[in-house]
Amino acid sequence: MSKKKQLKYDKAYLRIAEEWGKLSYCKRRQVGALIVKDRMIISDGYNGTPSGFENFCEDEEGYTKWYVLHAEANAILKVAASTHSCKGATLYITMSPCKECSKLVHQAGIVKVVYKQAYKDDSGLKFLAKAGIELQQIEDIEG
Repeated sequence: MSKKKQLKYDKAYLRIAEEWGKLSYCKRRQVGALIVKDRMIISDGYNGTPSGFENFCEDEEGYTKWYVLHAEANAILKVAASTHSCKGATLYITMSPCKECSKLVHQAGIVKVVYKQAYKDDSGLKFLAKAGIELQQIEDIEG
């Protein structure tokens, strides 16, 4: 596929991830993720509390509760519960992975991460680069 056509797909997947993030009940930040393999969406996720817990992500002081799952972790866990595999897949995410989630991304076999916004702590991106995972930031996802 040409670079121009691939960029068009990358932006479209990021727009879908952005829409998916709007499903999150988190007030501080809504993050969405898609896992794509062979041009097929095999999983999706957004940040939120585990199944069976209340949907409030923040405590009374406005801090994120420690057990809130990040969007990419939710997407990877969905694949783990399915017949699919992340090996060779691309993760599209509205915010780059934190250092904890970057370990999951690498271990799941994801080979490329396309993100819109960089997370404040770039140690996750540094880890992924060291692991040989292709990284691409696309801030302007329109068109």
